[in-house]
Amino acid sequence: MGIIARICKVDFPPAARSISVMNAMLTFPNISPDIFSISLFGMTFALRWYALAYIVGIILGWRISLRAVRNAPLWQANTPIMRPQQVEDLLFWIILGVILGGRLGYVLFYGGAQYLQEPQRILALWEGGMSFHGGALGVIAAILLFTWRKKLAVISTGDMVALGLAPGLLLGRIANFINAELWGRQTDLPWGVAFPGQAAQFCPQVTGICARHPSQLYEALLEGLLLGLLLIWLAWKRGGLKRPGLIGGTFLAGYGIARFMVEFVRQPDAQFISEGNPLGLAFHLNGFGLTMGQILCLPMMLVGAFLILRANRRASTTA
Repeated sequence: MGIIARICKVDFPPAARSISVMNAMLTFPNISPDIFSISLFGMTFALRWYALAYIVGIILGWRISLRAVRNAPLWQANTPIMRPQQVEDLLFWIILGVILGGRLGYVLFYGGAQYLQEPQRILALWEGGMSFHGGALGVIAAILLFTWRKKLAVISTGDMVALGLAPGLLLGRIANFINAELWGRQTDLPWGVAFPGQAAQFCPQVTGICARHPSQLYEALLEGLLLGLLLIWLAWKRGGLKRPGLIGGTFLAGYGIARFMVEFVRQPDAQFISEGNPLGLAFHLNGFGLTMGQILCLPMMLVGAFLILRANRRASTTA
């Protein structure tokens, strides 16, 4: 815990002290969250980087899945799990799962009592607030419903979908960085970023400008780029799609591990932080515990490990 305490700049237990900020830090780039905006009839319409990240991520994921089903040798018995037209049909279900699951997941996991007091705000998507874990559950529900209706193999369909998820994660985390949101804990490391805004600059233990971990970029690198390249390599070079569950299990376990690690330096939601719980741990005892993100990653890692072991065991018995 000593290493974690040093990275997060919080003692166990916390002690009142002043941290001198090092001069070596990165200035936040002056990038507008809006790509462009236009005013019509007294209303302003804007295209935001975050919305573009969703759109491009979905398109890239769709193209990767299409390429996979059009490459018959990648699959068991040289037979793809579905036809290209069915991939397009599934895309609609997945979009609904991401939006509805992501929003409801945020309300349940991070929203707190505010949504019980004002339930009409649950549908206020324009206010922001989406949960990856909720979106993942929404995608799983969409896959289950679609495969049941079309009488398709659930596990292999999940593999195909998992293969195309990484680009959206990569672009989404970069958009989080541009929006100056979901930043990390305070740090004096040379790549710390001085994010703008009163909330980002409120660091009680820091005198001067507060630099924070660019945790969005850590996640973009781990969950998006590295995990995405690993999945592509497994599918195209190691016959991963011939072993149902291997690709999906690798995605679940890989994302869970990456997010679990980044949570050590990621600033938690304000509702979890209190005077006796400065790290914002959702479960804690005497300074030790887990954030809400880490708690939600545990079942992902367990299910992912199970699917990987199951896929390898079945492959060994049929070899």
